[in-house]
Amino acid sequence: MSPLLGALPSLSILSAVLCLLFAARLRERVASLSIGFSLVTFLVALALLVHALMDGDTITFALNNHWGMLRADPLGALMGLVIAGISLVVHIYSRRYMADEPGYARFFALLDLMAACLLLMVAAGDLITLLVAWHLVGILLYFLLAQDTRNPTADRYAQWTLLTYRFGDLPLLFAAGLLYNAYGTWSLPELFAAIQAEPAAHQFLGLPLVEVAGWLIALAAFARSAQFLLHIWLPYTMSGPTPVSALMHAGIVNAGGFLLNRFAPLFMHTSEVLHWVFLVGLVTAIVGSVLMLAQNDVKKALGYSTMGQMGFMIMECGVGAFSLAIFHLIAHGLFKGTLFLGAGGVIGDARKDDGTPKEEIYTFMVERRAARQRQPWLVMAALTVTVPLLILFLAHWMVAQDFFYHQGPVVLLFFGWVTGAQLIFASYRMHTENPWRLFGLILVSFTIVVVGYVLISHAFDLFLYPDEALRAGIQAAAGIDLVWFDALVVVMTLVIIIGWIRVYRAERNPDRNREPSVLWANFYALLAREFHMIELFTGLSRSLLGLADRLNRWLRWA
Repeated sequence: MSPLLGALPSLSILSAVLCLLFAARLRERVASLSIGFSLVTFLVALALLVHALMDGDTITFALNNHWGMLRADPLGALMGLVIAGISLVVHIYSRRYMADEPGYARFFALLDLMAACLLLMVAAGDLITLLVAWHLVGILLYFLLAQDTRNPTADRYAQWTLLTYRFGDLPLLFAAGLLYNAYGTWSLPELFAAIQAEPAAHQFLGLPLVEVAGWLIALAAFARSAQFLLHIWLPYTMSGPTPVSALMHAGIVNAGGFLLNRFAPLFMHTSEVLHWVFLVGLVTAIVGSVLMLAQNDVKKALGYSTMGQMGFMIMECGVGAFSLAIFHLIAHGLFKGTLFLGAGGVIGDARKDDGTPKEEIYTFMVERRAARQRQPWLVMAALTVTVPLLILFLAHWMVAQDFFYHQGPVVLLFFGWVTGAQLIFASYRMHTENPWRLFGLILVSFTIVVVGYVLISHAFDLFLYPDEALRAGIQAAAGIDLVWFDALVVVMTLVIIIGWIRVYRAERNPDRNREPSVLWANFYALLAREFHMIELFTGLSRSLLGLADRLNRWLRWA
């Protein structure tokens, strides 16, 4: 199996070379060559994952004793299959989509190289290989986004992406240097074993080295996964080819979640890093979700949706649910990749005929008509508060009876409770001939989704982190003082319950003709301007360019 692991990125590299060498001779058939290699790569990745599931041992492949090491551990094998599968779909889609675009062969060569670097990144067994792959992903993404050299907008935001990625490279590079200097090895398994043996043996500027390295790795993950203040490149890269957007939102932007999982044995020895990871993810999830609702461009809305989902993924890492974050990024990648690949068709159909049926959901979402039949608000408020909580509690109790002793699952249960309550509230506002049937269907759907999500995430946890001590250490690192945690849970629960009761009471006599308040209007204007982040970054870039110009003139370089 070791040669198969070495062939995993090599096949994509070979495909890229052949596409460029035989571009003039093959012409449009270069796509068939690239798709064929992508299919073989997918089959190799599938074989490696099956081996990891059946045997459980880690396959290794090394070019050198210190660098060039690949490892097909459970995390690497799983992510390798996901990347190879998404890459294959994007290759097939691009065959016709890019047929009339210039640089046809170059595009497929870049796709192959991107797949090779992503596969190299998830299978890296040492810091040098990881750093090289991490850096090359950003470089190749720039060329893919700027594929159309005639489009200045695409080139501009491709440069923004490149700068953001370079900013994310530096913390990871610095962390790798500190870890190698302290422990004297580039190998990730040896590094994690040394940290496990002596987690507090080294310091940097008076701070625990492991803590500093954790901060740096988290910062690198924030830049790659478009966390708030480092997110502006993500929703503005829609001028690039649609297949690139699908690959970026389905796979590349998930690199932050993968990086945090790869260094999970390090994070279990940190104290405050995961708390800040949770806070950054929470802010990003809220900001991204709100900005998504304020967009009138479908692809830009998908971009902010990805930002919100990346916030949830990082937040899950922050509460210690590392394996759940992997399941989340896989599910989101498949879902969002499908949306992007189908966005063009949806837009084209809408230009001919919106085809939107004037049904109950359309009437509620677009026309905002009040329902003619209303159930007792107090009954519905009680169901909203209790039913989702009961479903979530029973689903988690099925897989782990002691889940409520851990803070991470409780936090995730809290957010699931809020989501389920919102779903029931939406059904309450809809007009339907049989409201209890609609309510029952929603509850059945919610139960199926929750039970499936819990069971699959539990299976991911056992597969990715079979060491119970590691799982317990991650949970402990993500936890806070029990008194503060219980107090926060009680306060937030009371706030949510009181809030839902007020919302239901307000829905009894809705005033549809009331003008929005000045505060709400100003808040919506702030959302429409996307928190003025574009103006901020544009002004910052102009200031830097002006400073560079003055410095060049002063030094007589220009």
